[in-house]
Amino acid sequence: MGDEPRLKFRSIWISDLHLGTAGCQADYLLDFLKHTDAEHLYLVGDIIDGWALKRSWYWHQRHNDVIQKILRKARKGCKVTFIPGNHDEAARQFLGLMFGEIRIEDEIVHTTADGRRFLVLHGDRFDGVVQCAKWLAVVGDRLYGITLKLNQWFNQLRARMGLGYWSLSQYLKHKVKSAVNFVSDFEEAVAAEARQRGLDGVICGHIHKAELREIDGILYCNDGDWVESLTALVELPSGELRILGWQKTFAEQQQELQHLMMIDNPTKEYVQ
Repeated sequence: MGDEPRLKFRSIWISDLHLGTAGCQADYLLDFLKHTDAEHLYLVGDIIDGWALKRSWYWHQRHNDVIQKILRKARKGCKVTFIPGNHDEAARQFLGLMFGEIRIEDEIVHTTADGRRFLVLHGDRFDGVVQCAKWLAVVGDRLYGITLKLNQWFNQLRARMGLGYWSLSQYLKHKVKSAVNFVSDFEEAVAAEARQRGLDGVICGHIHKAELREIDGILYCNDGDWVESLTALVELPSGELRILGWQKTFAEQQQELQHLMMIDNPTKEYVQ
């Protein structure tokens, strides 16, 4: 285990793992966790999908492996913070407590290496559908689950044909105008919250759309998800933030990732 090559970041943000569903890309996630290290690891909500588990029980051994891998990182000194989302909202009754070296918080302010301050939260409080009509959100969640199941079958077929991963649900979402408008409104609302608090930016999840862009002077960062985009937000040792895609395994993209880290600091080798 100690001989495994690793990418060393200052901070990592992942969200929307949706453990407990067939759509969770646990194999890719385990590969990511195996080959990355960080001082801070933020679990930005919807880690375990309580909504789905209430409907029907699904729990693969690989989902256990993900939990164990995260707990192991915490035991080895990584500062792990869990910020519950709407799908694992039951954990919000434990805010401020520690669970196996993992701190549970509703939100937190993270200061980057270059001194910028970012509000970190899941983001569901800015989703009008979840807040004002939860029953509609649950119906939408079930339809979304069906789409993810189709997506899984579709990608199994693509794999047999030697083709790479492709997200059907993401493609459909981006083709619907109302969904595009919702995403834009959500991003602006979250950025406005950070601006009101006098912060430099905001880091969230929830809408399954990885993004890194400036909105009226605020850096809006969304770490994406691990059912569709397979992305994380990472902080380089310099304090620079980047979205890291993991649609290929570490072995497949090793040269690209080594190049990323060497750009940040060409005098230091971060992949060992």
